[in-house]
Amino acid sequence: MQFTPQMRLTTQRQIILEELRKVTSHPTANEVYDMVRKRLPRIGLGTVYRNLELMAETGAILKLEVGGTQKRFDATTAPHYHIRCISCGKVDDIDIPVMTDIDKTAAEISQYQILGHHIEFSGVCSTCSSSKEETLVN
Repeated sequence: MQFTPQMRLTTQRQIILEELRKVTSHPTANEVYDMVRKRLPRIGLGTVYRNLELMAETGAILKLEVGGTQKRFDATTAPHYHIRCISCGKVDDIDIPVMTDIDKTAAEISQYQILGHHIEFSGVCSTCSSSKEETLVN
């Protein structure tokens, strides 16, 4: 991760980044705000949101816009895929190899300059599956 002169690593940004790195839940801006407020009680939601957007624009973090839901943020910037529960909206990383050849293939057949790709898997998480099974049994 590189911080450019336009984006200094301020104390607020450092704490936001530290809190984001502590979780793998891909939190929303509101959830990051709740985490950061424990350390910076006077910080505003707008400040957290602006810093998340700026850090995403500079590549320090990822902004996930998955399935029409609220934006979520991820401290892991290395290429990887995500899976979203269609029942509760939870987003997890999915540990499968990133398909690097797909970019080359897309460029060859489309005449576009491919900058990257986004694949999101959807399904029902184990918690929601268990809840549905319990409801059926009762």
